[in-house]
Amino acid sequence: TLLVPGYIDKQEVSQIAQFISSLNPDIPYSLLAFAPQFMMRDLPTTSRRHAEECLAVAKAQGLKRVRLGNIHLLGGDY
Repeated sequence: TLLVPGYIDKQEVSQIAQFISSLNPDIPYSLLAFAPQFMMRDLPTTSRRHAEECLAVAKAQGLKRVRLGNIHLLGGDY
C-alpha cells in the first residue's frame, strides 16, 4: 500500500490489514513511502512517524510479515 499523505492513513491500513489477516496472517504486506513525482507534487513525502504508525497498526491486526519499503524516501513530520 502506497502511503500517500492525506489519502491513506492508519484507519485505511488497519482495514486492509484486517482483511488480509482474515485470509491468512502469513501473507506478506508492504507499506511503501510516497514521494511526489510527475503528479501530486503538492503533497509531502510520507513522514517516518506516519509510516511507523501504519506499520504498528498493520501488525496489531495480526499480520506477521509486514515491512516498510522505500524507507530512504521517508521525510519529517507534516
